[in-house]
Amino acid sequence: MTTPPLSHRPQPALAASALALASLLFAPATARADTTATPAATPAPAPAAPAATTPVKHYGAKPDQGFFTRLLEAEEEQWATPVFVPAPAPAPGTTPAPSRLIGDAPFDGPPFPDQDWQLGGGPNVIGDPGALRDSPFPLMQALYDGPNGQVWYDSRIQFYGWVTESFNVSSSRDSAHGDASPTANYPEVYDERANHFENDQDVLYLERMADENQTDHWDWGFRVALLYGLDYRFMASKGWINDHNLFADNKFSGFDTPMMYFNVYLPNIAQGENIIVGRIISLPDIEQQLAPNNLMMSHSLVYSFDNYTMWGVWSSTKLSASWLLQLGLASGSDTTPWAKDPGAQPTASVMVQYISPGGHDSFYVGMNSLNNGHFGFNNLQECIESYSHKFNDQYWTTFEFQYMYQKGSSTEPTTEVPFVDGFYPTKPGFVWAGGVVNYTCDRIAPNAFITLRNEYWDDPDGFRSGYSSPYYEGSLGVTYWFNKLIVIRPEVRYEHCFKANALESASGPDNSTGVPTPMAGAYDNGLKQSQVTVACDVTYHF
Repeated sequence: MTTPPLSHRPQPALAASALALASLLFAPATARADTTATPAATPAPAPAAPAATTPVKHYGAKPDQGFFTRLLEAEEEQWATPVFVPAPAPAPGTTPAPSRLIGDAPFDGPPFPDQDWQLGGGPNVIGDPGALRDSPFPLMQALYDGPNGQVWYDSRIQFYGWVTESFNVSSSRDSAHGDASPTANYPEVYDERANHFENDQDVLYLERMADENQTDHWDWGFRVALLYGLDYRFMASKGWINDHNLFADNKFSGFDTPMMYFNVYLPNIAQGENIIVGRIISLPDIEQQLAPNNLMMSHSLVYSFDNYTMWGVWSSTKLSASWLLQLGLASGSDTTPWAKDPGAQPTASVMVQYISPGGHDSFYVGMNSLNNGHFGFNNLQECIESYSHKFNDQYWTTFEFQYMYQKGSSTEPTTEVPFVDGFYPTKPGFVWAGGVVNYTCDRIAPNAFITLRNEYWDDPDGFRSGYSSPYYEGSLGVTYWFNKLIVIRPEVRYEHCFKANALESASGPDNSTGVPTPMAGAYDNGLKQSQVTVACDVTYHF
């Protein structure tokens, strides 16, 4: 997959959008769009109730045109479509029928990455219709508009994706070695390479979203995510397709399939149950590897070093309007069932979600992975607790607390564990890491929001970051949608490791001694304790 060029689009439109963004960011608060204002009262007398209208037909609009003509026209139409259009106010004296069994969504997604509270383990939540087919991206719109549009629409099968490109300017340059090191930004991951342009991810989804907005029949779904780019480095499973490309050759571009699963929806168990079998992105976390699922361009340290994907079976059971229980049995953390590794063993997941009446608070807590915890490729025992609060339609905040550990660790490669996903710790035996991260968001316009992230994270044994120290990281970013297809996310980030001359892992990126060795700091190839980066990514949906 190649990145669609931006140069064929009219540049004045981009310039106007950039000026609009600047005016939003620097205008006084009174000049911002008020996303919480109530509609003006309708003057009396109220008009008569409107006559019944024909339901919108989402398919078959251009049956006589070729596919590529339809695709080009869909691109042009959506280029001119805003990402967020408020729902029309109901007619006076009428009450619209609810569109979801679980009530209104707490967020507008987009511009936010999701419209519901944080919940892993599937493409949609129980009680939500999964309305993407009624607002498709260009590829599916071209199929819907064709002669077989109704067949595609009724099948609920969809193809869509995106391309994400980024760049960063960093204070880390590895000046002692003459040139910028390939990973001078580390332990900031994803943007590991300082002062660099990156093809982050080219992604195609193939999926069928089960209808979980009903209670009268079972339904099924699936998802296959195909990804190429730099970000394959942060989702590899031992025993899958990248044992050589990443773990042996350490290549900066590659291919992976972070999600491959089949799911079944059973409406008659409690208030609905969803069962998933296959490979998923691990249940908890505010963040994900897929770019559109994140509140910011970069990732927190808390997220960067925990479990990424798991293989197994999981159930999500809606016990009541407020409570949901998730149970899972996996083959380990980032480890296939057939991998030869101590961590390839039955691994339990138990997560509980609680949403308060009124929908302003959410708790999502539990064990993401639990087994005997013996030293392996990535045999993390991880406990995650998240709390989120919505103040109003403009402001909301979310916290995540993390603790993970491993037992019987070695400071160097062993016969059973010749390489690890992370680093060999700086001391043997029991090792741990953990911290807390907060995101606070301010919706400054219908199509834009500001995010402030602060975190404290500790890796005292260096088995996740490679450097034995606690860390602080703080970032400020903007998410701005130019239209339905293009989103840009500039940000500035500061991070600091508190310990100077601490031990770096024997397998650390700057250590060639073969044993844990003191380094001046964690950043700029072991030369500095602090780092500042200015970065931006652009995502184009298709």
